[in-house]
Amino acid sequence: MNYREELVDVPDGRVVEVGALGDPEGRTVFLHHGSPGSVRTLTSFAPLLEQGNFYIVTMSRPGYGRSSRLEGREIASVVADVARALDAFGRTSYVALGWSGGGPHALACAALDAPRCRGAVSLAGVVPIDVDFDWSEGMAPENLEEFALAKEGGPAYEAAMEAAGAFMGGMNRENAFDLFGDLLSEPDKEALADEAALDSFIDATTHAFVESWRGFYDDDLTFYKPWGFDPALISVPVEIFYGDQDHMVPPTHGAWLASHIPTARVFHDEREGHLSIWMRHFDKVAKALRGVDS
Repeated sequence: MNYREELVDVPDGRVVEVGALGDPEGRTVFLHHGSPGSVRTLTSFAPLLEQGNFYIVTMSRPGYGRSSRLEGREIASVVADVARALDAFGRTSYVALGWSGGGPHALACAALDAPRCRGAVSLAGVVPIDVDFDWSEGMAPENLEEFALAKEGGPAYEAAMEAAGAFMGGMNRENAFDLFGDLLSEPDKEALADEAALDSFIDATTHAFVESWRGFYDDDLTFYKPWGFDPALISVPVEIFYGDQDHMVPPTHGAWLASHIPTARVFHDEREGHLSIWMRHFDKVAKALRGVDS
């Protein structure tokens, strides 16, 4: 698969774990993984390479995998690290692709890194916390508990995230579905029935916690503060994917983003969930990536 993974130094003394997959002659896509997630999420998106000539670059966000932590980061902080990762691989213009918690980070690139970022595709991404919107309505109980703790902060939240890191860091084929509980809808379970897809999902998740649980902790905190940009001011093309069977990020989030980003186009499927909205539609994701950079 021509997979490449390495550590890159950034100016503030941290290191960022970056990876790439695909044909170096292909169109550059920067993938923003979910929460939790890591550079290994690349392998889950390998089927994109069967749908088009892409070179997919990604990184473990600070605190995940082998990337140094960046305490106090916000969504907008990702743009500088993306630039460093792309420079390390000799890439210039790109399309941002973000799934779940990576969705806002892809939108940050669209808002703050144009024209280098030529567009963005958001797969089941969330809405800013500081808008008139019921952020948690429709989420599964596991997410409601997690985000309630994140909003309150303090020792109870830290203990919960440390425990979550231990559980998820030990994920395997036998316990994966149990660990996610009601967060996985039936379409998502069906998408993960393929052993290769499940193994890639497990590898990306366990690698997220190879050194620490702080990346997951910090990700949640970024969702409970302003993003550092206004999605309504995005001027490059954006494609929003969302499904009605999503128990992690309810479809109301996708609908809000679609109606508040002036350049947005939408792929909405009432049958799909949080993972199946892209795992069963790589052809449409590939078409969206080509479309926002046309």
